[in-house]
Amino acid sequence: MIRLDDTDRALVRAFTEDATASAGALGRRFGLSQPACWRRIKRLREGGVFRDSRLDVDVAALGFGVTVFLGVKLATKGRVSLEDFERAVSAIPEVQVVEHVLGLFDYRLRVVARDIPDFERVLRRRIMTLPGAGNIEANVLLSEERRPGPLDLL
Repeated sequence: MIRLDDTDRALVRAFTEDATASAGALGRRFGLSQPACWRRIKRLREGGVFRDSRLDVDVAALGFGVTVFLGVKLATKGRVSLEDFERAVSAIPEVQVVEHVLGLFDYRLRVVARDIPDFERVLRRRIMTLPGAGNIEANVLLSEERRPGPLDLL
């Protein structure tokens, strides 16, 4: 685990607000030169604080108006490996997130679809045919509120 000082924490907070901010702009904001700020950002990346850069796409703007969270309980543990299930489910383009979880279900999936009939098609033709898929529970997303940054532990 990398040690963070107050300036590092401030940089992490700033990046959660605007991941496109330049090292020069952040340096001016926090009283650092551009090279000093860049070295800190590089150290945070190399230390694993920033895993990667992603573009946050609004799937609704692309025509995907339905988001469903699925809980999937594997029916045949042992006969079908977790890797087989994960590989197969990751190949489904409508599945945006695959999480291996502990609890009532073995996996939690975030699935997007154009509408409910489209979701039903994805469910019947792709998800229910996955190797080892057993019980499936669906929860349709009604609204989503996002926290603007990391936990207030920084």
